[in-house]
Amino acid sequence: MPPTLASLVQHSALKLTVRAGADRLDTPVRWAHASELADPVPYMDGGELLLVTATNLDAENADSMRRYVRRLAGAGVAGVGFAVGVNYEDVPQALVDAAEESGLPLLEVPRRTPFLAISKAVSAAIAADQYRAVTAGFEAQRELTKAALAGDGPADLLARLAAHIDGWAALYDTSGAVLAAAPDWAARRAARLTLDVERLRDRPAPASIVVADSEDRVELQSLGTGRRARGALAVGTGAALGTAERYAVHSAVALLTLTTARSRSLQGAEQRLGAAVLRMLLAGQPDHARAVAGDLYGGLLDAPFRLLIAEAAAPAGSEPLIETMEAAAARSGEALLLVPEGERVVVLAADGGAAVAACAAYAEAQDDRAPREGGAEDSDIVVGLSAPAGPIAVSAAYKQAEQALSVARRRGRALVEHEELAAGSVLPLLADDAVRAFADGMLRALHEHDAKGRGDLVASLRAWLSRHGQWDAAAADLGVHRHTLRYRMRRVEEILGRSLDDPDVRMELWLALKATAATTPAED
Repeated sequence: MPPTLASLVQHSALKLTVRAGADRLDTPVRWAHASELADPVPYMDGGELLLVTATNLDAENADSMRRYVRRLAGAGVAGVGFAVGVNYEDVPQALVDAAEESGLPLLEVPRRTPFLAISKAVSAAIAADQYRAVTAGFEAQRELTKAALAGDGPADLLARLAAHIDGWAALYDTSGAVLAAAPDWAARRAARLTLDVERLRDRPAPASIVVADSEDRVELQSLGTGRRARGALAVGTGAALGTAERYAVHSAVALLTLTTARSRSLQGAEQRLGAAVLRMLLAGQPDHARAVAGDLYGGLLDAPFRLLIAEAAAPAGSEPLIETMEAAAARSGEALLLVPEGERVVVLAADGGAAVAACAAYAEAQDDRAPREGGAEDSDIVVGLSAPAGPIAVSAAYKQAEQALSVARRRGRALVEHEELAAGSVLPLLADDAVRAFADGMLRALHEHDAKGRGDLVASLRAWLSRHGQWDAAAADLGVHRHTLRYRMRRVEEILGRSLDDPDVRMELWLALKATAATTPAED
């Protein structure tokens, strides 16, 4: 720690005597400075021990000393050292009283103690403190480096960092989720800083912010050197970091950044291996895929998995989703096979696992944040998710994911599962501009006929089709005689030039009526 007034008083060679402010001797001393100016404040930075002989001071004038001392105390001067036996044989009482009144420590300096000796003592103490800080910082750096090279993850590194700063430390991923914390109790404290981590993430790395509240003082440091931060480190302490603690934190940031960069390189290699495994699975070669996957992806192929295809509206737009899934998989110890395909990415993830759940939660949050009104162009990202599958059915799962992706794009939703399509109705799939254009063209002649007041052919056709060609039931629905309905259906055939006896024609007309959302009393 830096020198204090108490350490100077206890210095046997200086022979200093406390004349005022004995209760404030723990005040740190940043420097010792001699000045005989009547007002030295403009030349002070604060924290100095001011050494005076009162050559230019009316030291016996109470009002003058009161103003003088108040100015010094207001400037943050640590204390005053008054040399006796030079201009005054004793410390003037007016100065003592003023110092007591302002709470400014006042030390008596004997004649045989030169100001230079005090300055040397302060300088030596400051140098020793800086040396201790640097030494402690290098020791922390060695310990943290050893922890990082051990390859056991960030937990040990964070534990050593927390011990060095006498506080706590936590590591976050890019989504703001806590990956590790030390000591264990700090995980709950760190979890409350998610919004602050998100705020830091939006700044170019490296960046830092300070969060202070009633509990502690927290510094957040981004990890990474590129456009996007790759994570964040939080350190919580009871006070501002000292020099040694600052060394330790900077070392931890550098080591975690290097670890993150190394992880990104390994991730690239894993993705290339994953691409090969996926190609083999799609080619119907699950045994070869297992052999290539080895321990890295082998466990993923031993249980049901989901195949998802994510498509972003902009380059790198899928990164936040992928990082969210990667973080969830890492926390749960799941394998995740991820293969970029241009603006799309194909993922194999354990069915019912944390990565799939994280994907669903991300998509739900995107839908809640930006409701869309019919188009993938309004969406940050769209995802198609297959049904659970195994290694021999990857090709079918890929098609399912592509179909679900297509529907998600049309519906303006962030995520659609294939199981929704299998269990739901085909009618929502008709909400497509091309389908509507076909339907409008198919029914246009009937609508034009009805618009001229020549009969209600569209409503009659709808009623007849909804009753599966049952004349009496359809006529009852319309409130007309069955012969009238028969006449109208013949007119429909004449106008369209198509036979209603053909089941394909009936199917196309029914879907066209649904696609154009024509309403009649018979519609459910």
